[in-house]
Amino acid sequence: MTEMNRLRAIMLGLSTPGVRLFRNNCGALRDAEGRLIRYGVANPGGSDLIGWRSITVTPDMVGQKIAVFLAIEVKGERTRVTDHQRNFIGRVRADGGLAGVARTVEDALAIISPIP
Repeated sequence: MTEMNRLRAIMLGLSTPGVRLFRNNCGALRDAEGRLIRYGVANPGGSDLIGWRSITVTPDMVGQKIAVFLAIEVKGERTRVTDHQRNFIGRVRADGGLAGVARTVEDALAIISPIP
């Protein structure tokens, strides 16, 4: 299965109420003057899929919803995580978000499951 097919399967597998994922295309190109233009959220290192998971906080904020940032780096069986990607995932986790590397839909579900 190609990495793009994995990404599509993960997006479909995680399309549940309260989860919003967006494809984060990262890359670079040279403009007409030869300047390097980088695009994508947190490039270099931003995860392939970014978004949020909605949760309800209890007990002092009963009934209110908040969005927890979510970042999923999709990899094929043999592809490796770069240092920039590892740092991005670590920073998201350190700041209270959900992040990780997924090679399957099950991997992705495990990333978003720490919150009830």
